[in-house]
Parts: sequence; structure tokens; C-alpha cells
Amino acid sequence: MSCAPSLTELPPYLGVAASVTGRRWQERCAGGVGQNHIAKMVQAYGLPELLARVLAGRGVVPDDVDRFLAPRLRDLMPDPHVLLDMDAAARRLADAVRRGETVAVFGDYDVDGAASAAMLAGYLRGLGLHAPIHIPDRITEGYGPNIGAIEALAADGATLLVCVDCGTSGHGPLAGAEKLGLDVIVLDHHAASEILPPARAVVNPNRLDDLSGLGHLCAAGVVFLTLVALSRVLRLEGFFEPNRPEPALTDFLDLVALATIADVVPLAGLNRAFVTQGLTVMRHRGRTGLAALLDAASLSEPPEAWHLGFVLGPRINAGGRIGDSALGARLLTTADPAEAVRIAADLDRLNRERQAIEAQAVMEAEAEMDRILTSDPARSVLVTGDAAWHPGVVGLIASRLKERFNRPAFAFAIRPDGSATGSGRSIPGADLGFAVRACVEAGLASKGGGHAMAAGVTVRADDIPRFEAHLSMLLAASVAVSRAADALLIDGGLSAGGATAETVRLLGRAGPFGQGSPEPIFALGRHRLVDAGIVGSSHVRARLRSRDGQAVGAICFRAAERPLGRALLNGIGREMHVAGTLSCDRWRGAERAQLRIVDMAPADG
Repeated sequence: MSCAPSLTELPPYLGVAASVTGRRWQERCAGGVGQNHIAKMVQAYGLPELLARVLAGRGVVPDDVDRFLAPRLRDLMPDPHVLLDMDAAARRLADAVRRGETVAVFGDYDVDGAASAAMLAGYLRGLGLHAPIHIPDRITEGYGPNIGAIEALAADGATLLVCVDCGTSGHGPLAGAEKLGLDVIVLDHHAASEILPPARAVVNPNRLDDLSGLGHLCAAGVVFLTLVALSRVLRLEGFFEPNRPEPALTDFLDLVALATIADVVPLAGLNRAFVTQGLTVMRHRGRTGLAALLDAASLSEPPEAWHLGFVLGPRINAGGRIGDSALGARLLTTADPAEAVRIAADLDRLNRERQAIEAQAVMEAEAEMDRILTSDPARSVLVTGDAAWHPGVVGLIASRLKERFNRPAFAFAIRPDGSATGSGRSIPGADLGFAVRACVEAGLASKGGGHAMAAGVTVRADDIPRFEAHLSMLLAASVAVSRAADALLIDGGLSAGGATAETVRLLGRAGPFGQGSPEPIFALGRHRLVDAGIVGSSHVRARLRSRDGQAVGAICFRAAERPLGRALLNGIGREMHVAGTLSCDRWRGAERAQLRIVDMAPADG
């Protein structure tokens, strides 16, 4: 999101046309419109100029300042029935509640799937229903509903099957569910084709015929709206009474916030309200499983949005990646403190194992891509695979390749039977979900789907080169446009003296930050690099001093063997332009600001 003119209209920020990482620096709000918005926010609302600059850079206009700084669900909640099939879904679920049916919940093995399943099952169990959850095993079952699991759920007495965060592409298994006599509801957000699976209701804002404008929701957001609609139906029918109170839906907002951040959906409108109010719920530590996971991660401070994506999310995902896929959903539904502590400890251990597995695979993948791009630097899409890679980490490999090389990337785990399961990550402007669906339609993949920024696919290993060629053909033009327009957008300038804990708290008013609302990036111009060294396995810690003698600590993650890290280690004593985000480093009760370095350029050119 930017309020700046095009790259050709203004000189680069601080004169940095090509930084250490090869990027041009551009002021995010350099245009007249943006500057006018900043001035009005300062004058009309009394905002500090720095905060106003950050808001304007995220597309906030003066009239929306109050709503942006204090997003409230009651102001932003849509009528759930704007989603197609919501009425049918809510009424069928209401019938199941009144009749006391067994409602089986089939989820995905990631955070969004676990949170969605925990929400729906928790609501139904709170009303006395039997609501078993099935989370498929990533390796033996794969993504989405499968007939074996559906048969087991039917044998357990289920009469209604609800697929959450999956099901939109599950045509065959859901047809099988119908033959078994199960009614089916799909609550999903993944991109859909023209033909939908057989079901009583497919509630998905990314259906081609859905005009709700809610396509930015994750599955947990869709499930929350479904629970709002279900509660309304039950309330109007007189179901709730003093001995059977209506569930407090706000208690589920911690799960919606967790899924919204972990699934990297845009933090705009309703999603911002979900995260803001969900964090408030989470800080009360009312959910037994999340409280145990916070403790297992040694997180004693109040959780912030980035903790959901980088501390809690990876631990919940670890079960689905390399362990028991059901651990995350079990953690989020248990009310037993002892069980919660056991599961949280298992997930914490699995996350450490996942990190080790990932580190080795990423090193191999990056080395391969370095070789490939040396001979073919114009390659638009990166595709790699290996029989030794665990299927649970291929998405993480793809993410690392995308981050380092700024191209869409796919990583495959090749199985002994000749099949390959892959996961991809994309860059803005290159719709990976569309391209994967096109590959499926062209017969180059047996199944696949996703959304613009992430997708999954199953192919024959022998077909990976053809898959890569077709993917490149579909995405080459959009990748070229995206890479050509790539610039590091700078929100403003700071000095070491202005990088304080108070500044961090001020900027936090513009949060939460995430997809579509990035953390503010500030440039510290002409600061001397007085110290730099490697910490941990590959991070670079540094110290910067301004010309007036003020200093600030800095950290550059996973950079020791990369150009940015090497430039830091070799630049001690030189004046640098340094760009990064601000955070608070808390140690023994004290707070101090720390710069997370994302780029750098020599101040002497």
C-alpha cells in the first residue's frame, strides 16, 4: 500500500538507487495527496507527525483515523448472510443442534484449520452435541477430505459433515459422503473453480459467484460469521433459555486472531478488528491450551500480533508438519490444564525438530537456486524438489526461496511411489492459486489449489519440469512487472536518539501489522556502524551511532551468510544508511528500542 508517485517521478530516498540487496529506496508518502493527508491528521486530530505518516502510508484517509486506530467489530461486522449459502448453512446447523445430531468437523492441518475446527466444535460441544474433529495426516491422507476418514466419521454416528478450511476442491470425497447419507457443509476461503462440490452449502467468499467482498477472510473468519448466523437462527427460534445460555461468541476471537495472522491474509477492515479484539481476549489467558502454549514458548509479556505469526503459529503448525496433525486442534479445544501442558510441550519439541529439518533443506535449496540463477538470472519461477525433504517443510522452503530471491517458488517432497507433493509461495501481483488451478486443468497436476500468495499441488515427479514450464509461462509477465516495481518503501527518517521505546509504543497504535498493512520501515541516515558480530546460528547483531553521539542496537535475522549480513560484518567504522523496523527489546524488566535491519547502503555511495 503506498501513497507515493511512481519510481520514475522522484529521486530515491537518501539517494539510494541500489542498496546492498539491490533495491531502490522510495519514500512511501512522497506525493502531494499523501502529504496533505498527513498534515490534516496532525492538525485535525492532533496526531504526532510520525504516526500520521505511517497511517497515510497504509491508505488511511483523515476521516477514517478514529475507525482505523480503534477498530470495533460492531462497526465493521457485515450481515453474515451476504455470503452465499449462509442461510442454508445456518439453518442446517440449527437443525442439527435442535435434534442433537453428531456433527463431524473435518479441518486442515495448519493453524487456520485447527482454529476453525476448534471454534465450530467448541460451540457445538458447548450446546451438548457430539462434535468429533478429524484433522488429516499430511503424509498418509494429504490435504482435504478423503473417503476413508469420512467413512470412519459416519460409522461414529455423524449425520452432518462440516469441512472447515478445506472442501472447496473435494468433489469426489464429498460425493462419497452424500452416498453414505451425510449432509455436507463447506466453510472455506480457498479459491474455487466454476464447479462446486456437492453440498448443502458451500460458504466461501472466494466463490466465483460470491459478491460479498469478504474474500480477504481466512477460514476462521468465515466460521465466526457462520456462528453469528447460527446463533441468530437459534435465538429467533427460542432455543436459548436461562438453563441453556447463548454462547459468548467474543470468547472465540482469540482463535480468529491467531488464524488471521498465521494464514497471512490482509489485515484490512474486519480482519483488523478481529486481530485487535482477539489479542485482548488472548491476553486474558482464558483458553487453557493457548495459555499453556504461551508458557511453553516462555512468552510472559502480553502477546502482540507478531507473536501469533512467529511464536504461537509455528508451534501449532509443527504437529501438522512433522508430527500428529491433530495436536493443534486438541490443544485449542481442551479444558484440562494437565493435557494442555503435555500437548504444548509436544508442540514446542516438534517445532524445534522442525527448525532443524527446515534449516538443512533450506540450505540445500538455496544452494541449488544460486547455481540455477547464476546461469539463468532471468528465470521467473523457482521450482525445486528432493526425495529427502520432509513433506511438512516444503512450504517453509518455498517461503525462504521467495524471500531471498524475490520470485514465486515451489518446493516438492518426492515420494518413493513417484508422486510429489509441493507447496508454493508468491510475490505481490503473481497469482499462484490461479496458475496452479490452470496446471490442474491442463493435466499437469492431479490436484492443487490455493490463493494468490500460496498454493499446494500434487504431481508426478516426472512431470515437475513440465509443471515448472507451464507455471513460468503463466506467471512470467506478472513476475516481471512485480520485480521491476520492487522497491523498499520508507515510512520516514529517524535518528538513533529518536529510536526509543516510546516511539515503538506510539507506532503500535497503527497496528496490528501484517499482510497488507506492513510494519513501518524507517531509515537511519548516515549512522556509523560501531560494532557488528554473529549471534546464534546466523543472525548479525550491530550497533549504530548518529553524529550527535546517540546509539541504538540493531539485529539482522538469518543474514550472516548473505550480502546484507556480510556488508554489516565488513562495514564496521563506516557511515551507513540503514533501514529497518523498530521493536522493543525487553530484558530484566527494562525496555529499549531495537532496529531490525532489512537493508543498508554505504552513506558515501
